[in-house]
Amino acid sequence: MSPTTLLTPDDLLTIPDGEHYEYINGHAVEKHMGAKSDKLSLRLGGWLDQFVLLHGLGHVFGSSAGYRCFPRKVRKPDASFVRAGRLPNEEVPDGDISLTPDLAVEVVSPNDLYEEVEEKLNDYRLAGVKLVWVVSPQSRTVLIRRLDGSANLLPETGELSGEDVVPGFTCKIADLFI
Repeated sequence: MSPTTLLTPDDLLTIPDGEHYEYINGHAVEKHMGAKSDKLSLRLGGWLDQFVLLHGLGHVFGSSAGYRCFPRKVRKPDASFVRAGRLPNEEVPDGDISLTPDLAVEVVSPNDLYEEVEEKLNDYRLAGVKLVWVVSPQSRTVLIRRLDGSANLLPETGELSGEDVVPGFTCKIADLFI
């Protein structure tokens, strides 16, 4: 396909290495991911998945899961959570998910531009994502954004909480960076 060819969200599911792209206004846009950011998202997603499975809270997805809850976009958070009872018949779809995640996790990569991260955060807010965690390996912090507009920046010495979205889940931020 030429760079000017407009794609559909379904095209993204069939192109080679499509899991490494988000769908933005008819175009495949590569997700920037470095080894460190990938490791952090896997670590946090793994802890979250273990907790959610143990407590029967829902479903945790990795960075290849796409969400078609944005106008003309398919977003792929680095990790995400969907509360139990929200997926039709509790079945995980083969392709993209057609609803908003309850929690989205973004791990900032060396190649991420500030404007791109802000655009994702705005998309999450407009789509109704209740809780977003933005992990910064560079500053060793986690920015928490909530649907009500409130935000907190937690230092490495802080503790991350699932709040009322993933009740009971906590982890020490310092443990992400070991």
